[in-house]
Amino acid sequence: MAAKTPLEVAQYTAHTGMKKAQNPVSSVLILSFLAGAFIALGFLLDIRVIASAPAEWGSLVNLIGAAVFPVGLILVLIGGGELLTGNMMAVPLATIARKLSAGNMLKNLTLVTIGNFLGAIFVAYAFGHVLGLTAEGAYLTKVVDMAGHKLDDSFLQAFISGIGCNWLVALAVWLSYASDTMSGKVLGIWFPTMAFVAIGFQHVVANMFLIPAAIFEGHYSWGQYIMNFIPVWLGNLTGGALFVAAAYWMVYLRKREPEAKPEVAMAAAQPVETEARPMWSKQA
Repeated sequence: MAAKTPLEVAQYTAHTGMKKAQNPVSSVLILSFLAGAFIALGFLLDIRVIASAPAEWGSLVNLIGAAVFPVGLILVLIGGGELLTGNMMAVPLATIARKLSAGNMLKNLTLVTIGNFLGAIFVAYAFGHVLGLTAEGAYLTKVVDMAGHKLDDSFLQAFISGIGCNWLVALAVWLSYASDTMSGKVLGIWFPTMAFVAIGFQHVVANMFLIPAAIFEGHYSWGQYIMNFIPVWLGNLTGGALFVAAAYWMVYLRKREPEAKPEVAMAAAQPVETEARPMWSKQA
């Protein structure tokens, strides 16, 4: 089976969200640290590629940066990690489907938020500031400019931008769950992620890297960052939980769940410890 149907993806995602919330705290923190670092590395690659591009290239520069950014989410979903924006879709879906309590959902999202922040800020400080990859020249200029655009949004604008971001990122996770091949997962992840970056939507974990990277170089303040973090976090939650999880629950899982195909049932029986689902032996 190369790919699941939307119904099968909904069933698998609800089970995955339940298993995520049942993982030990230590595992969640380690995997979320890695995921935060992976997203930060993807953003760092984006900046290093586009910072010195000629102004004459116009919007093509944004497209090039958006095209390389998805490496971070690929590392999370295939390499293994607990990413807040993905969990904001999968764990609420498990909660809506009554496989998980609201308290356990909030606990998981809190732990993953902490772990993602630690991973992202590690990359921002160690690689960006200490190593100097975002500390000078065109790279510093680009970081400060991009962070400033994020911080310029009002609370409502940042919230709505967060919705758009995680509508696309959660769909990237959803599509990766649909595929049973490595190439299928990469394609499913790549294009929705590239779209959110090219559009300029706000991603709470990406901002955990970008804005602190600017702060470490003496620009902006932690207070400004917090006032960005809150609406973007809430917007990302709304995009993942409402526009993806709740929408597909209404269509596919609201009534008594139909019997899953044997292959899906067998996959659901496997433990899930990361964003990535277990692969079958045949991979692309």
